[in-house]
Amino acid sequence: MNELWSDIGPQLWPAFRVTLELTLWSAIGALIWGTILAGMRVSPVPVMRWFGAAYINIVRNTPLTLIVIFCSVGLYQNLGLALAPDNDTFIENNNFRLAVLAFILYTATFVCETLRSGFNTVPLGQAEAARSLGLGFSQVFGIIILPQALRSVIGPLGSVLIALTKNTTIASVIGVAEASLLMKEQIENHADQIIAIFVIIAIGFMVITLIEGAVFGYLAKRLAVKR
Repeated sequence: MNELWSDIGPQLWPAFRVTLELTLWSAIGALIWGTILAGMRVSPVPVMRWFGAAYINIVRNTPLTLIVIFCSVGLYQNLGLALAPDNDTFIENNNFRLAVLAFILYTATFVCETLRSGFNTVPLGQAEAARSLGLGFSQVFGIIILPQALRSVIGPLGSVLIALTKNTTIASVIGVAEASLLMKEQIENHADQIIAIFVIIAIGFMVITLIEGAVFGYLAKRLAVKR
């Protein structure tokens, strides 16, 4: 056990730091793209509604592993799309950013559907009153509907974030050095201590997700819309 800890201990924080960075940047991107998709789903423009619905149905029902591999093999290796500057750590940085892109594309679908459920909590009369005052769709959406919808779905968005944190383990398939990849490497080096390795990594993820759940639970109560 001492040998295992001396090997895995110094690598734990760097690995989980990558996990946290993947989660942070993916969450920001998914919230932005998911909000845009949600606006498309309720847009008065038929083409935008069609695109939003098609995107959601296709991407949400595609395995995340395939999306990650597509971003790596399809976008980078076949199409030459590089998301990082050409330097000594190009492959590492590029794979990280490709993984973030994949998580954004996938997680945004769940953010969109969560926000759509929040739209239903906003009284219809508020939108009708805003339109009667001459406000356009974008103004009604951005000023009246979206702020209230966001506050009403903070809890569910927390669940999406927790799922995203656990999904970051898939980044290991393209060589991103996050916690899951560390676990695989340690199992190869210490095959006789698989349970101990699993427990150490599982505790790390448990701490992260419990903190996320506590924070979003507090925010959901603190920022809830009073009816």
